[in-house]
Amino acid sequence: MAEKHDKHMRKFGLIGKDISYSFSRNYFKNKFENEEIKNTTYENFDLENISLFETKLKKDKAIKGFNVTIPYKESVMPFLDKLNKKAKAIGAVNTIKITKKGKYVGYNTDFYGFKNTLNPFLKKHHKKALILGTGGASKAIAYALKSLDIEYSFVSRKASQNVTFTYNQLSESIINSHQIIINCTPLGTFPNVEACPDIPYHAITNQHILFDLIYNPSETKFLRLGKKNNATIINGEKMLELQAEKSWSIWNK
Repeated sequence: MAEKHDKHMRKFGLIGKDISYSFSRNYFKNKFENEEIKNTTYENFDLENISLFETKLKKDKAIKGFNVTIPYKESVMPFLDKLNKKAKAIGAVNTIKITKKGKYVGYNTDFYGFKNTLNPFLKKHHKKALILGTGGASKAIAYALKSLDIEYSFVSRKASQNVTFTYNQLSESIINSHQIIINCTPLGTFPNVEACPDIPYHAITNQHILFDLIYNPSETKFLRLGKKNNATIINGEKMLELQAEKSWSIWNK
């Protein structure tokens, strides 16, 4: 009997590096239990190097889909057979579906999760945003802001052609004129909870939204400093829930 059962087993999982504390694994484990989804597992695939995706994971035929997290959202793309239109436009992938024919197709659900989390908080004066960090997640954030008609600028430690400001260029007046600030860096993630992006927090007001993609801890130092100045603060949890559900619907359609 066991063999028959295994044949119907569907496996999903998260590709990343140092992901022992993973939102996705707990989220899907609870989902499968609560919704009585049988013969389905979700595990972490902690890869030292993205080339292991090809040599290790692609050999397992029970796997039907992946989520992808830091630092592989961009470097996984060459290993895929096809990109969904949005993922191609964004230039980063966080969801992979394996089709019945065994093709690996890349999607981006970060965009969807972020846009639908931010949207209810937007007011007329929210016209310009600062995106802190330039990794794979920041690309989906930029794409979402563009779709909401919000101007955005990238902030990074080093100047480059995509970067409008380096951290040491951020003045009070820049903070004043950009009333959405999104942390796409890992600064402040557990266990380094006292770290935060180096911005002039004193210039933040009750007109600002501070959005942190981090969900552990639920209130980072970045958000805490914004809250002190009465800014609206949002952490990454709702965004992760929305993008997890979106991934699930992609895998099952």
